[in-house]
Amino acid sequence: MKTLGYRNIIGPDGKKIIANDPSQSPIVAQLFEWYARGDISLKEAARKANAAGLLYPKSGAKLPVSTIHTILRNRLYTGWFEWNGKLIQGKHEALVPVELWERVQGVLDGRFASKAKRGRHDFAFSGLIACHACGCAVVGEIEKQRYVYYHCTGYADKCQGNPASCRRKHVREEALEARFTELLGRPRFDDQVLEWVHDALHASHADERRENEEAIKRHQAEYKRLNDRIHAMYVDKLDGLVDTAFYDRMSNRWREEQNRCQREIERHQNADKSYLEEGVALLDLARNAQRLFAKQEPREKRRLLNFLLSNCTWEDGEVVSAFRQPFDMLAETVTAAAHVGEGDGAESAKTEIWLGDLDSNQD
Repeated sequence: MKTLGYRNIIGPDGKKIIANDPSQSPIVAQLFEWYARGDISLKEAARKANAAGLLYPKSGAKLPVSTIHTILRNRLYTGWFEWNGKLIQGKHEALVPVELWERVQGVLDGRFASKAKRGRHDFAFSGLIACHACGCAVVGEIEKQRYVYYHCTGYADKCQGNPASCRRKHVREEALEARFTELLGRPRFDDQVLEWVHDALHASHADERRENEEAIKRHQAEYKRLNDRIHAMYVDKLDGLVDTAFYDRMSNRWREEQNRCQREIERHQNADKSYLEEGVALLDLARNAQRLFAKQEPREKRRLLNFLLSNCTWEDGEVVSAFRQPFDMLAETVTAAAHVGEGDGAESAKTEIWLGDLDSNQD
């Protein structure tokens, strides 16, 4: 059976090789991202994948839940495969990182191993955290019918040769929630800090707008140059200097390039419109993240954390995480601002902190 997301082609040496299927591989990768969050069922994952266009290539039929489960269990998507009980690295391109695949396995194992025990309980942090020791998922489980604990699934045999050692370590949900609450408090700032970050964002937007305007001018000039070529060749065709077939071939090629220029022009125009609006919205979210987190249901808590944080790991009850961009810059800026004095250079120093980070991320 063909592995969805890949296709068999003939390589340069005349032998069959596995290559990415450009129409399916991005959706397969996205499927793993969706399910790794731990907040959707296999049925919902199948619905999302089918809606995105992940279908049987020949028949165009939708994929059943069983096929989605098979895809999520298939190690081949990591670039590795099992043969006679051994892991072998293939020559094909991986669609998902090994860590993401293992996190999905943890979500699957946690869901099916304790499905009867935990019923329909929605665990806020399942699939969000990886074990520091082995990289497997940390999943929730109800103990004594009232307490929620989280533990490593120990799916991979990397826990110092003893995956059970990871599974035996538990942490209460309240401890994780307190840690995440503390993390989300880091980007908080007062009105004064908000004002100078707004000013810095406007200054950055001026640079962004200038870059977009220059890019638009370049593509407009290229569009006109191609148009002049088509017109000149049309005159040559009328004068009998070029034949119709050559004119049609070249003019079609240049019109395709014109279409590409037009798409780039529209992209830069839209980017200029949304840059400042999105920046202000992200500032507002960062400022209120801690308060929003406290009010949300488990599913929404998980979505908020997925949006703000990345690389969450757990070691001996301690959660370590990094903020996603640009929230990482906000957290660093607020921390740095706390150490900036109230002297003459305070405001310029604050702006330099923010704009310096923005400039480094644009290189």
